[in-house]
Amino acid sequence: MTDTGTTYREAMRTAIHEALATDDRVIVMGEDVADYGGTYAVTKGLAETFGTARVRNTPLSESGFVGAGIGAAINGMRPIVEIMTVNFALLAMDQIVNTAATLRHMSGGQVGVPIVIRMATGAGRQLAAQHSHSLEGWFAHVPGLKVVAPATVRDARWMLPAALADPDPVLIFEHANLYGTRGDPGLDPVSLTGAEISRPGDDLTIISAAGMVGKAVDAATQLAADGVSVEVIDLRCLRPLDSETIRRSVDKTHHALVIDEGWRSVGLSAEIAADVSEACFFQLDAPVGRLATVEVPIPYAAHLEKAAIPQVDDIVAAAQRVRAGGLVDA
Repeated sequence: MTDTGTTYREAMRTAIHEALATDDRVIVMGEDVADYGGTYAVTKGLAETFGTARVRNTPLSESGFVGAGIGAAINGMRPIVEIMTVNFALLAMDQIVNTAATLRHMSGGQVGVPIVIRMATGAGRQLAAQHSHSLEGWFAHVPGLKVVAPATVRDARWMLPAALADPDPVLIFEHANLYGTRGDPGLDPVSLTGAEISRPGDDLTIISAAGMVGKAVDAATQLAADGVSVEVIDLRCLRPLDSETIRRSVDKTHHALVIDEGWRSVGLSAEIAADVSEACFFQLDAPVGRLATVEVPIPYAAHLEKAAIPQVDDIVAAAQRVRAGGLVDA
């Protein structure tokens, strides 16, 4: 991330503006997305340009407006549904998991649901437990959904048009701490599949996503000063996972550490660690390490919140343990 350039928030807004301007089927729905511009101001000003019929406030009923978005998608529209935070997506879990994810399969391919559902995720803003969890892994568990987590301004800009072009449901998880970060959005479209190497290295692979990518890069910079060359992978897409990129990296470095802002137990880090262990067993020089959020509801108090979430120093320490052949038990 840089101190100049386009913000992540602006990149998302540009992508939505472009979609509304170029495709009459696109509509935006969610709580306060019109006059208020959404909780994180991503849709600010769009209602004035395109009208409240296409950028519309909804009642405070996630099940209701996600269901309405699914109905619109089935009938030829291309809805962009904003859910204020991933915690509130649980109120629409039935609509997302039981309806959007299943209709193509249950209809024998006759009915698709081309809906895009955007939501903020992650902690670090003292918003307490009901607004701060990272539940991406819950949705990445579900066949029929595509789950992406843009960690860069470029992906924030270009994942949306790719999602709108997809014939099936796409969930976009935007880490709330990234909205103000800056970078170059570029000019080239991106795919919704495939991980990227954020920083190349030879001694250790750190696998991360969303808000953890920047911390992993910072940790890699610190480790480089001690002579440890770290390769950082930005997963980008959580379903489907790009297992091939991960495996190629671990085959090269012989060490792997998975960072997850979600909880460790039965989480995304477990899936990735198991995949690496199965595919790269004979290439590994040490057990796969995992570092995740402490198994508590995210606290409100700033010092407790910071202690609960993996920080750069925690990643450095975990990387050193993996390199030394020890297990990471945090």
